[in-house]
Amino acid sequence: MLRYGGMAGAASLIGKKAYGGGTCIGESMVPSIEMDAFTNCAVIEAFPPSPFILQPFTQDMPIPTALRPGWRYPDGTLSQPGDSNAWFVRKSVEFGDNSIVPPGPGKGQQDALGDRPGNHQVDKPRWAIPSAGTHQLWSSGQGVTGQDLGYPDPLLYHIRIQVRQSSFTNSPVVNINSAGNAVPLPPGASASPAGFTTFKGVQTPSYLLPPSTIYGFNGTFPGPMLNIEYGRPALVRFENDLDLNEGCFDRQDFGAPDWAFLTHLHNGHTAPESDGQPHHMTDHGGGYEPREWVDNLYLAYPAGGDDREKQSFLWFHDHRMHHTGPNVYKGMVGLAPHYDPVLDSGDETNGLRLPGVRTNNGDGTFDVKYDIPFAFYDCRLDDGVSPHTDEHTPLQGSALQSQYFPSNQFCGSIHPEWWGQLFHKHYPNHGFVGDIFTVNGVASPVLHVFQRKYRFRYLDCSVSRQYVLELMQGTPFPFPGQQGQWNFGVKGSNGTVSRAPGTCVMLQTQIASEGGLLPTPIKQDGIEIWPAKRREVIVDFTKYRDGSPTRPGDVLYLTDTSAMIDGRQQSKDNQFAVPLVKIVIDGPPPEPDNSLMPVPGRTTLRAPTPFDPKAPKVRDFTLQRGTPSGGGGSTETEWLINGAQFDPLNPLATPVIGSAEAWGINNGGGGWTHPMHLHMEEHHVIFRSTNLQKHADDTGKEDVVALEPSEQTIIYRRFRTFLGNYVAHCHNLAHEDHNMMFGWSIVKNV
Repeated sequence: MLRYGGMAGAASLIGKKAYGGGTCIGESMVPSIEMDAFTNCAVIEAFPPSPFILQPFTQDMPIPTALRPGWRYPDGTLSQPGDSNAWFVRKSVEFGDNSIVPPGPGKGQQDALGDRPGNHQVDKPRWAIPSAGTHQLWSSGQGVTGQDLGYPDPLLYHIRIQVRQSSFTNSPVVNINSAGNAVPLPPGASASPAGFTTFKGVQTPSYLLPPSTIYGFNGTFPGPMLNIEYGRPALVRFENDLDLNEGCFDRQDFGAPDWAFLTHLHNGHTAPESDGQPHHMTDHGGGYEPREWVDNLYLAYPAGGDDREKQSFLWFHDHRMHHTGPNVYKGMVGLAPHYDPVLDSGDETNGLRLPGVRTNNGDGTFDVKYDIPFAFYDCRLDDGVSPHTDEHTPLQGSALQSQYFPSNQFCGSIHPEWWGQLFHKHYPNHGFVGDIFTVNGVASPVLHVFQRKYRFRYLDCSVSRQYVLELMQGTPFPFPGQQGQWNFGVKGSNGTVSRAPGTCVMLQTQIASEGGLLPTPIKQDGIEIWPAKRREVIVDFTKYRDGSPTRPGDVLYLTDTSAMIDGRQQSKDNQFAVPLVKIVIDGPPPEPDNSLMPVPGRTTLRAPTPFDPKAPKVRDFTLQRGTPSGGGGSTETEWLINGAQFDPLNPLATPVIGSAEAWGINNGGGGWTHPMHLHMEEHHVIFRSTNLQKHADDTGKEDVVALEPSEQTIIYRRFRTFLGNYVAHCHNLAHEDHNMMFGWSIVKNV
């Protein structure tokens, strides 16, 4: 779509021209959530083998830059000062449709739905949140609470959720079966030929992958990056344009069926109305539908106003009730590094002098060189013959389907027309794991670095996969049909290749977990991250040589050494070593490296936040399999907490604002791991019943409890600044979407 400028004061024209005709024929009606019906046929959790990538480590790893503020036209163009079209919305209950609604703290200005009761407990004075359509706290002292933080008004950003396409590799591929052998394309598949290649000694046709349809923040995957600095709030208007499919892209069969979204800043210290979760946002099934919008206010205010509570790496993602996994997998992922202007401003000449060269952009935003986020995401691409099975997909017979699966004992259908595109079904028993590993949206990318120190920020944005990240040297060999597709290996004298791990060549200095900077750095060979967890490390490339005309430069690989077959838990496979990113040493940096390497035991990164390691446990929450008490349910309720499925209208805990409590977070048994996430504030783990050393880096603050099988933990956390409703849930998103979540509320002491 083109930018439609020159229409000052013509909001109705904006509505017709900028948005009219964007809906593809056949999509004139947005589906309702009720249309997502159940079937009675059996479900098979079957993962297809993705086409094999022939040329990994040839495509550069994207390095995101800071999103710039301003209202955004549908084509991505930012409004300019004085643009009277800015902040046009298609829907507003409070101000009228097709109107200009600038962000602000006024009544009903929070979202498209206007002023309305804040929650189901509004009649009880302990809740005291009168409105879900007004910001509870605004930096200038306006809003429900009226507290004045002394902050400037927020920077105003605009993010549209859009139907677009994305490609994970530009490499030729070979179509394979689960044994890793080349097979012809299934009848009905469409692919662009890329010539022939020698594959396992045989001349085999290769193809270029078609792009996959995504629902992306501003139409990209990953979405934009917000560089946020403490003391300077950010307001982000998220607007749903998923009804506008001007490219007529095939939406495939996953993602929220009503095209709704709900964005959560994970784990921002944020009021419920800006937190993006279905215990507060309960309207029409817990999500904002097409044409609707919400202004999420991220105050950049540490919990309790305490500098020790400052965080350093957050991200934002979809949280649509029961459809979080498909929406996140379909592209709703964005990044949000947080900077502390005193200790950690992104300028390596002051504060802690962590690696980073900061450039201010003149509009309140900034970029930081040598400070690189890594978003790890695994996926599967359709082989065209594997059934798409779940309880919502009725059997759809075809000649091809009968040829491959003659028994009709499964739900689902076969889609050869989707060959090479994203495959996803919400398998509830284990979780969803892929066989292609991507970083910042690219499979097996290359990162060029200088001979200097870098800050790497690791994010696991996968649906279920857990990673252990090591810096290794070795030679990647093809292992078609296996997870990751390429592995370190050893070629024998007879020409065969066997699996063998590479060599770990560098310890990584961990400086932060998801709660922010650690009290002191930790040196580790492998950095373990589970879904939604973040870890930050300093790596030093000064000792490695760069290339020259007479000799090659040093090459390292950021490598995953944790096999995970089905989303249940990490597998015991000592031979698993999948290179994720090829790191090439290019030479000396263009400017001096003024950063300092923090030293474990001698460098204090962040004064530890106070907590009581002997606090008595006041509540227990047990994660378990099964149907809810009283029976009933379906595969939509595979997972429970305290014997109950998620109820967005009934909190299981009501801590008082300003208090602190110790909670038991327990794995109810079985060979399962659970990354249990609690919103709003971080916690300290003060007890583990199993291996404390395995999670030695949770000495800092966390927002995800890594629960090993049958493990019992106790965490200590506080409840400050805001009143209202929040959630806690497993961040294996297949578990969350199948009811492993509970609501809790911060209340007044009356």
